[in-house]
Amino acid sequence: MPEAPLRQERSSFPLLDRLGELCASGRDSSAYLWQVPMDATMRNEIARKLVEIRAECHRTNRGEMTRIVEELEIAMQASPSPQQVEILQDGFDRLVKLWGCAKSGLI
Repeated sequence: MPEAPLRQERSSFPLLDRLGELCASGRDSSAYLWQVPMDATMRNEIARKLVEIRAECHRTNRGEMTRIVEELEIAMQASPSPQQVEILQDGFDRLVKLWGCAKSGLI
C-alpha cells in the first residue's frame, strides 16, 4: 500500500514584513529594559523604532496600531521605572498581536 504524501503544515505565524520585524524587535528591546532599565542607548533605539513603526502604520493604513504607538511614545517620555517598562512591553505585545491578526486576515 503506498504511503500518503506528507501534508505540509501551515505556520501559525505569518512571515515577517517590515512592520512585523519592527514590532517584534521593539518587544525584544523593551524586554531588555527589565534587566538594564537606565540604558539610554536602548531607549533611543526604541524611540527610533516607534517612529519607523508609525511610518509603516500610516503607509499600510493601520490606524489601530498608530494609537498604540502614540501611547508608547507618551510612555517613553516618562522617567525610567518598572511601570514604564511594563507599559512598553504590553504595548509592543499588543502591536505584535495586531500585526499578526492583520497578516492572517482576521482584521
